[in-house]
Amino acid sequence: MKKIMILLGGLLLAINPLKAQDETTSKNEDTSISGQFETIIRKSTNYRQAGKRYEVVRLLELEALRKNILDSISTANGTIIGLRATIAENETSISSLNTKLDETTKNLNQLTEEKDSMSFFGAMVSKGTYKIIVWSIIFGLLAFLLFFIYRFKNSNFLTQQAKSALADVEAEFEQHRRRSLEREQKISRELQDEINKNKKGA
Repeated sequence: MKKIMILLGGLLLAINPLKAQDETTSKNEDTSISGQFETIIRKSTNYRQAGKRYEVVRLLELEALRKNILDSISTANGTIIGLRATIAENETSISSLNTKLDETTKNLNQLTEEKDSMSFFGAMVSKGTYKIIVWSIIFGLLAFLLFFIYRFKNSNFLTQQAKSALADVEAEFEQHRRRSLEREQKISRELQDEINKNKKGA
């Protein structure tokens, strides 16, 4: 920015240069190109010939004006070249900054995406999707757990019923076996008694 201000100041000075004054120039005279033209016109003399008006200008002043104009043009051209170089440099800087800005924006977007995403089995998914997947797995496992608890309780209930029925059957069988044994013993005694009676009767 400083370079541009300095070059603009140089351009303004080139357009309105302050030249060293010679003996014929007063300190209060306008030394700009326009002022020098006005001074030459004011100091010029005129005459008429064949009905035409002619202005007479001092060659020394005209040469000084010509030199000042060429110097001003040369200075202006130098300033323009400097300004063009500064503009080109600024355009290069702007282009470089735009490239860096694009790269920074891209990195920022990537970081934001990574921040808002999580890795799930090697794939990047958004946090919302990740939460849905995790909670779905949790509810699925909970449902399986409840199902297995239900199956276990049901199996346990059936097992208890089977054990109870088996115990009842075993008790009934034991009772039937005892009765059968008692009946058999009774029949054996009766048979023995009959055998003993038959022996006594013989």
